Amino acid sequence: MTDPHRIQPSELDQLPDRDPEETAEWQASLDAVAAAAGPHRAAYLMRRTLERAEGAGVALPKLLETDYVNTIPTAAEGSHGFDGDEEMEARITAWNRWNAAAMVTRGSKYGVGGHIATFASAAWLYETGFNHFFQGKERDGSGDQLFIQGHASPGIYARAFLDGRLTEAHLDNFRQESGGNGLPSYPHPRRLPWLWEFPTVSMGLGPLSAIYQARFNRYLTNRGIKDVSASHVWAFLGDGEMDEPESTAALALAAREGLDNLTFVINCNLQRLDGPVRANFKIVQELEAQFRGAGWNVVKTLWGSAWDELFALDTTGALVRRLREVPDAQVQTYQTRDAAYIREDFFGKDPALVEMAKLLSDDKIIECFHFSRGGHESRKVFAAYKAAVSFKGAPTVILAQTVKGHTLGKGFASKNANHQMKKLSDAEFKEMRDLLGLPIPDSAFDGGQVPYGHPGADSPEVRYLQERRAALGGPAPARRVHPVAPLPAPADKAFAAFDKGSGSQAVATTMAFVRLVKDLVRDKETGKRWVPIVPDEARTFGMESLFPSLGIYSPKGQTYEPVDRDQLMYYKEAQNGQILNEGITEAGSMADFIAAATAYSTHGEAMIPFYIFYSMFGWQRTADQMWQLGDQLGRGFLVGATAGRTTLTGEGLQHADGHSPVIAATNPAALTYDPAFAYEVAAIVKDGLRRMYGEAAPGEDPNVFYYLTVYNEPMPQPAKPDVPGIDEGIVKGLYRFRQGQGAEGAPRIQLLASGTAIHWALEAQRLLAEEWGVTADVWSATSWTELRRDALEADAALLRGEERVPYVRQALADAQGPVLAVSDYMRQVPDQIAQWVEQDYTSLGADGFGLSDTREAARRHFGVDAQSVVVAALAQLARRGEVAASAVKDARERYGL
Repeated sequence: MTDPHRIQPSELDQLPDRDPEETAEWQASLDAVAAAAGPHRAAYLMRRTLERAEGAGVALPKLLETDYVNTIPTAAEGSHGFDGDEEMEARITAWNRWNAAAMVTRGSKYGVGGHIATFASAAWLYETGFNHFFQGKERDGSGDQLFIQGHASPGIYARAFLDGRLTEAHLDNFRQESGGNGLPSYPHPRRLPWLWEFPTVSMGLGPLSAIYQARFNRYLTNRGIKDVSASHVWAFLGDGEMDEPESTAALALAAREGLDNLTFVINCNLQRLDGPVRANFKIVQELEAQFRGAGWNVVKTLWGSAWDELFALDTTGALVRRLREVPDAQVQTYQTRDAAYIREDFFGKDPALVEMAKLLSDDKIIECFHFSRGGHESRKVFAAYKAAVSFKGAPTVILAQTVKGHTLGKGFASKNANHQMKKLSDAEFKEMRDLLGLPIPDSAFDGGQVPYGHPGADSPEVRYLQERRAALGGPAPARRVHPVAPLPAPADKAFAAFDKGSGSQAVATTMAFVRLVKDLVRDKETGKRWVPIVPDEARTFGMESLFPSLGIYSPKGQTYEPVDRDQLMYYKEAQNGQILNEGITEAGSMADFIAAATAYSTHGEAMIPFYIFYSMFGWQRTADQMWQLGDQLGRGFLVGATAGRTTLTGEGLQHADGHSPVIAATNPAALTYDPAFAYEVAAIVKDGLRRMYGEAAPGEDPNVFYYLTVYNEPMPQPAKPDVPGIDEGIVKGLYRFRQGQGAEGAPRIQLLASGTAIHWALEAQRLLAEEWGVTADVWSATSWTELRRDALEADAALLRGEERVPYVRQALADAQGPVLAVSDYMRQVPDQIAQWVEQDYTSLGADGFGLSDTREAARRHFGVDAQSVVVAALAQLARRGEVAASAVKDARERYGL
């Protein structure tokens, strides 16, 4: 007889039941368990069956959530081989906790701030790694890559102090860097380049970069550049940080490519900056489902060993059920309330838990709910880390539950405001001292401030710490720039090929750049070190010819026959492919670029990345990562293609870039160029290779990156003029491209133009001469930003009593008449140099929103086409009385403006 309550399969089910009777038996068994032992027991059996199926390789959807308990039970921890001295490591951790809190508290009197509570919660997550897992760089130059959570940096400084790498003077200069001997607030390689390797603030960039770093490690190995298969990437993150979209943007990539050289350690203290991360929900469960769904291995380390007794008493599953249903904010409340409250609110919800609570003392309840978390016990953290590095085929995330502000006292632990609390009182420090068992006498506080603590350079603690690090390959974290010979310069013919121009053939500067790269990647010495990066727009930029010759990197190679296999430029993927074609992700492409741009320090291998993208979708979308690139001292070429506000026909507002050079100008590490001609592109790239990878000149910082804007407007490319000092002018930002020829005494004006705007200026030069009797000189302004920076340096030199004239003023020294500057960007771009130009100065630009239309119509709309340049030039000369005022009106009418 058919059970009316049983769900019957649809006749349209695409998976027909081959044995309905067997299926009915399984269902009946489940019904029997539910009836006899309750639905919770039935759910338990189902979960265990699914886990067994998954472990056996049965093709089933993954179980996205498990119970709110530890993945590795206490009984299994011994099998993970913990070989440390727990008591010794506890003493080391106590010193680090103390000094981290002391450093921030001592600095608070200067108002510089700092964060105490984050490291207090995560101390064991770091200490266990430093003592047992994190490989140093002294073995192979690479070691492990550590992405340290920014707010935990005081604890890392405290450990370096204990290790002898930092002094008390360093600690006292935390967040006070202007004197040159300070410690930066967060991991900033540019500010502390021997210690920090990866900047992880602003939040969200660390996890994204960690994924692409692990992926780039595989890229280096698969391409035969360097075997870094022994390197492991560790990313330490906060549970609140995981709300940043970049934090989870590439989880599927990490799982898809099987990056088992990557571990995320998420410190789940359940608190973000202002309060609970998921007040009414459970962040651990949410993250578990998110990572499992993406294909990651998930290890939960939630409860400390004090909970073992409670789980042993949980014969009905009531405790596990209650832990699953209590929201995070209530768990936080339990951490601050007395045993009576916990008995009533937690245990009192279920009769079975009421009976359990009768067997527990108040001290036991307080121990469990106030202190005992998996992330605070070295053995549990060790077991989780061991499981992570042993797991093969997928990345691992460790969800470690902690208490924010742990050991800092009742005033800190789990308080909503503890992220903003910057100091402890003397009484709170003494309470903390007693809790940690540190030998710091009361008299040490007599100086009016909390003392630092150190057991001595030859103490057992320091010897143990140093011996552990020596066994693991040296200190960590650490950044090393290995002494390597500069890369040899490519053959001049690759660059000189552009000097002769293109004749009558129309060539866009985007295509000129791609052609240059095609030549450079063939170089026998350095060709293999180029890393082309493109976010799924290679065909837009004319790069498809690189597919068959270089190959697109894929860890699986090419497991299919491409649809265009019979064509010359077919789509070729390869395990040793050179191109990183990332799909539609500018953020992922930038993370790729950062990993490649810093390989010279991370792995001692100089790589030359170029990342080509729609200029509108580069700086506007990922400027934060470009700041991260500068902070990490990255080197390479960013190429904003299809550049300009009026040059990309038809695409409209969201594609029309009129401001990327403005954003780029805010980044001190970015050298921003807007070249007009192919030979300028070649000269800039050649100089960039020299500066970043060859022999930098005295005073030149090689730790920079170049941003070039290139256009998709095909134009005949002129030959390189035979002008003295032209290469210097191209690199510095300005040179006279074409001198005007006119009658002696004719009005004269200087037209400065960048990028594709030089073609409007050249046409305006012709119109001014032929129709208005005005002589114009046309200058190519390859970099408004570099001209400005040079001028700022000259101003600073004057304040030091040195005589120095800005290059822009030197270049224009003999130029007669006013200056009119024009570009395909907003006027703010050329206006960067206005205050250093001695002549009358004005500018034209494409201010406002972009629009869809032809190039000609868009330029007329913005008033930057050749005729508009003529009118602006006449207006400037009319104000000086050099042409009749009526000429401006006449020109407007003649050109229909």
